[in-house]
Amino acid sequence: MESVHVVWDDSLTRYDFGPSHPMSPVRLDLTIRLARALGVLDHPNVDVVAPSVAGDDLLTSVHTPALVAAVRRGIYDLDHGLGTDDNPCFPSMHEASATVVGGSVDAALAVWAGRVTHGVNITGGLHHAMPDRSSGFCVYNDVAVAIRALLGAGAERIAYVDVDVHHGDGVQAIFYDDPRVLTVSLHESPRTLFPGTGYPDEIGGPGAEGSAVNVALPPGTTDAGWLRAFHAVVPPLLRAWRPHMLVTQHGCDSHVEDPLAHLALTVDGQRASYAVLHRLSHELCSGRWLATGGGGYALVDVVPRVWTHLLAEAAGVPVDPETEVPPSWREHVMIRFGRRGPARMTDGNTAEYDDWSSGYDPGDWLDQAVVATRKAVFPWHGIDPGW
Repeated sequence: MESVHVVWDDSLTRYDFGPSHPMSPVRLDLTIRLARALGVLDHPNVDVVAPSVAGDDLLTSVHTPALVAAVRRGIYDLDHGLGTDDNPCFPSMHEASATVVGGSVDAALAVWAGRVTHGVNITGGLHHAMPDRSSGFCVYNDVAVAIRALLGAGAERIAYVDVDVHHGDGVQAIFYDDPRVLTVSLHESPRTLFPGTGYPDEIGGPGAEGSAVNVALPPGTTDAGWLRAFHAVVPPLLRAWRPHMLVTQHGCDSHVEDPLAHLALTVDGQRASYAVLHRLSHELCSGRWLATGGGGYALVDVVPRVWTHLLAEAAGVPVDPETEVPPSWREHVMIRFGRRGPARMTDGNTAEYDDWSSGYDPGDWLDQAVVATRKAVFPWHGIDPGW
């Protein structure tokens, strides 16, 4: 059975922008509580490991020394994106942020060295941070640092797939000119959502054309449309790329109940994408897979269920969607929040979709988005874009 390095320690909840900020660490605590209540973390193939704290040598493999110094000072610094509404300063900001990075790097290198099959860091996926500034709730870019560490360890082709509702702009920018890293992002259209990037014509810099892939989806996209776009782009590209390692970001703010965006997925659609990426990791790179969290601001009803499914999928013990949410977890929610939690691990959707081979509707915004992406990047990989 595949083995899994799960990054967790209660200290990770110190990554906390304050009680009024949408990215509350309660979502992490509730996820781990739910995974434990369902027995996901008790399987003998699951190793729950406390993260190390990334040192400056790791952080500056991606970030400028000036940003690291600014984060360590932990005071208002607009030039470095600190003290804004998105990234307010908080106590021990550097240490908390460096611990998230350390966890992702630890898990990535454990997978690359063959000590485990998969790694999961639900606290990671901080994909907006740029080399010289924090951005979009992301102080440091843990996934970019982990990818850089993998390249340094000998990986020659890495595929990064980002299913957060927001464009993975930081990771794309950091590797835009690097032909060794394929960055694929499926996100709400930049015409309607932060950060305003991620158009299909962003395809990579000179010498790395086709290494940046963006699927910009219309607001209101449901499971059926999202999965149609995902299957039309991600599997064929990954099969052409043949990565040595797969790194994924699983922001679940694409859910219909998320308060910060406008897609309309369910837990079931999100879970379906995890299963596909898991299978592709085994098909293409001997199972070498690092999965991270990301956005997600429906703190009780969505994030814990979705990321518990991610943990279970990586462990090779997927949770049946019809499974009842354990009463002990729901009781905890009632005591802490004075409200009921979700009753089952499903939203009741079948996650069915029409495959791209069924035909293309030129009047449909979603199909137009898929065609734009396929035409922009498929030829760089020797793939016929079709219509």
